[in-house]
Amino acid sequence: MNRVRATVKSIQSVEKLNIVSFEYFTQTLSMMSLELGENIQPGTTVQLGFKSTAVGIAKEFVGGLSYSNRLPATIDLIEKGELLSSISLKLDDTYIESVITTASLLRMQLREGDSVEALIKASEVFIEEVV
Repeated sequence: MNRVRATVKSIQSVEKLNIVSFEYFTQTLSMMSLELGENIQPGTTVQLGFKSTAVGIAKEFVGGLSYSNRLPATIDLIEKGELLSSISLKLDDTYIESVITTASLLRMQLREGDSVEALIKASEVFIEEVV
């Protein structure tokens, strides 16, 4: 499980749907939620979570993409498995993990030290706790 600390930047709500934007270092993260506690307001610091399997990787990507969360990262460590591989990504002062198929790892020719983008759908991000 990946965890990052961020601050609520803004909240857009329509009926029960909420789109929450967070400040994470110099980046903006977005989260889609049907439930949002009353204690979640702009300026609130939270611990966000998302599964390692929800983190995609783009290398030398050009073009449009529907993923709200595109974070520049550097591949720190690759643990290659038979079917799945774990990739440790360094984002500013934080490390997150991406689990992708080994076939994708090989097809993309990913290497330690590569500059990539971590891709996370807004629907995969959740608030773990208020800090």
